[in-house]
Amino acid sequence: MHPNEALIRRFYEAFARGDGAAMAACYAPDVHFSDPVFTDLRGARAGAMWKMLTGRAADLKVEASAFRADDGAGSAHWEAWYTFSGTGRAVHNVIEARFEFRDGLIVRHADTFDFWRWTRMALGLPGVLLGWSPLVQNKVRGQAAKGLDAFVAKG
Repeated sequence: MHPNEALIRRFYEAFARGDGAAMAACYAPDVHFSDPVFTDLRGARAGAMWKMLTGRAADLKVEASAFRADDGAGSAHWEAWYTFSGTGRAVHNVIEARFEFRDGLIVRHADTFDFWRWTRMALGLPGVLLGWSPLVQNKVRGQAAKGLDAFVAKG
């Protein structure tokens, strides 16, 4: 197994056991993370996001598969099941992850998923009707950013 594949596996094993600190330890200090909600997290904020998400998830279940990596890049498929805290609704998110590596750490991590599908599950009727719209998606992003800001401020 390539060492970078082992790194990706270690990242998702930590995620599955709710260990955000171990996930953050897989990142380079200058990591860049993006997904449809957290579109541009850099450095310690990327690790803080995983610490926040794993710390508040009461019923999170994560399964990862299809690990691939070489010296420069890698990928994985992962799925998460949890209750969205904002509405109490059940979510099953399906994500494709892409990675870039440097010096045995993740320097770039980009997750992609169907944001409208997510809003339909997480928000219910408002997500069904308007989850595709930039207005709703930007509201979700703004609330997520505020939550991360508050988490980071607590230290």
